[in-house]
Amino acid sequence: MNVLHDALAGLLASFAWPWWLLAAPVPWLVRVLLPPARDATPALRVPWGGRLHGFAGGARRPGVHGMPWLAWLAWTLLCVAAARPQVPGEAVQPPVSGRDLMLAVDLSGSMGEEDMRLGGRVVDRLTAAKAVLSDFLDRREGDRVGLIVFGQRAYVLSPLTLDRESVRGQLLDSVVGLAGRETALGDAIGLAVKRLRGQPAGQRVLVLLTDGVNTAGQLDPDKAAELAREHGVRIHAVAFGGDLPGLFGLRMPGHMAEIDEEALQRIATATGGRAFRARDARELAGIYAEIDRLEPVERPGQALRPPVERYHWPLAAALLLGLLATWRPPRRPRRNADPAGAAP
Repeated sequence: MNVLHDALAGLLASFAWPWWLLAAPVPWLVRVLLPPARDATPALRVPWGGRLHGFAGGARRPGVHGMPWLAWLAWTLLCVAAARPQVPGEAVQPPVSGRDLMLAVDLSGSMGEEDMRLGGRVVDRLTAAKAVLSDFLDRREGDRVGLIVFGQRAYVLSPLTLDRESVRGQLLDSVVGLAGRETALGDAIGLAVKRLRGQPAGQRVLVLLTDGVNTAGQLDPDKAAELAREHGVRIHAVAFGGDLPGLFGLRMPGHMAEIDEEALQRIATATGGRAFRARDARELAGIYAEIDRLEPVERPGQALRPPVERYHWPLAAALLLGLLATWRPPRRPRRNADPAGAAP
């Protein structure tokens, strides 16, 4: 029973519009259900009406030519053609434009500084980064994105994936100090290189967002940049932090260290990337728009077998059989009786 069901499902799957097959018994239903017309009933007569008499209904009359079974077969083939029979074509792999992007977001104590403007109000750096990165993820269609957070240590919150919503959720749940209060910048770069080195060459990109001051970790940032260059990982570094003054224009006690833009510039230059400086959310959004314009890499997509239409074969056969069903041989002319041979 299962074999029959699978065979029927496979047969129906080979038609784009299989419901047209239900029209095949319509002439038979018309012939069975409708009453035959009586001779006394007025009707519109056409010269070729007798040729389809056996097909539409009623008994064949003597002297009516044609092949009604051919008309039945022609109708069935028309229904098959309308159902659009298809066969799988050659397998193709269309190219897909995309990158493998790893986002590394600083969660150290410096990211809690409230020196960023967002929507007319002053917010901390991490809040502004979340707002801009969320919009950045919306434009990452076709890219595989991963998320690394780092403080005193570096952690992978999301591996490379096409599920951008999961990456967004992990980012929004992150808080300052989640990975420690210090900044292990070199360790974050090293972890990103480890995750990206197995990907195809030319697609390995790290977007690094930090205050740029390395205060912890075992790997020096410059050594990490050399490691990234050896494995073909391009780093775009974003120095993130505002310049809003404290009370009376002076920095308050306990203010975090200044951003080390020179270190980020060295890292980006060593790997063939670019370094940016963002003092507010608007500048940060402009930086990510610039990263959007990076040349994407084309890679083979999922293999597909596009369907090939085959409706023209049953359609041509139906037209041929229809012509044969209505064909009528020419009548021979009657010979008149010879008046000379008639009896006197």
